[in-house]
Amino acid sequence: MAPRAYWKGTLKLSLVSCPVVLYPASTSVEKTRFHMINKETGNRLKQQMIDAETGDVVESDQKGRGYELKKGQYVEIEKEELEAVQIESNHTIEIDSFVPRAEIDKRYYNNPYYVAPDGKAAIDAFAVIRDAMKDEERVALARIVLTNREHVIAIEPLGKGLLGTTLRYPYELRDEDDYFDDIKTPKITKDMVELASHILQTKAAHFDPSKFKDEYEDALKALVRRKASGKPIKAAEPEEKPDNVINLMDALKASLKGKPAGRRRAPASRGAPARRTAKKAHRSTARQRKAG
Repeated sequence: MAPRAYWKGTLKLSLVSCPVVLYPASTSVEKTRFHMINKETGNRLKQQMIDAETGDVVESDQKGRGYELKKGQYVEIEKEELEAVQIESNHTIEIDSFVPRAEIDKRYYNNPYYVAPDGKAAIDAFAVIRDAMKDEERVALARIVLTNREHVIAIEPLGKGLLGTTLRYPYELRDEDDYFDDIKTPKITKDMVELASHILQTKAAHFDPSKFKDEYEDALKALVRRKASGKPIKAAEPEEKPDNVINLMDALKASLKGKPAGRRRAPASRGAPARRTAKKAHRSTARQRKAG
């Protein structure tokens, strides 16, 4: 059974257009979920909407949308009135521009979607747009309406299809200065930076999401299995907290212990800078070659 489309409309590049469908590229279906239950009966609970003032239960046909003008005063907006706010991107993804991929701040990326042609008649035009984009290190920016909201969407080729990622608006991002302004600028020695850089080099790798492991999800599944089978649940031992008083240089040196000697540039003796040790070893090797 084919997945159900999340959105249907038209993708337009100038005068070239084709029907397309969007599918969410991410899912949380596999995550362990819990329901609220009555502990006495074991029955599942259901939520109800309650009038904040009267305390009465509000049925579904009584629910509506309201915008708060001031404290406790709302203007009601009908569904038909929202639908009357028609904008071109309601059913169209019109490409406005192409920007270098590297220029998009990663903080703006929001939700990913797979974009595919809608029907056999759309395949040719879709392939033309997709293949034209493959020749450039650029991402298409367009507008789309999802869940009654207009979004900017970044579109780029992905295999036989396209990947569309909605972008946040600037007003949705918090200013980093509010969080980073109070960070002091301490005096860090060059030796410390060199040691830290070496630690980074020993951990260099390639991005491989197949190695990602959701340990908490695995633990939840194990918990449910044990509980369902009637086995006792044993609380994990609390992790021992490290001492807050740390000598940074000692911590950096300790981080290098146990690494292969050939990839190690740590000081041979306590307090000797890493670069001096490397030079000393180089001179020693040169003397050995000369003597031989």
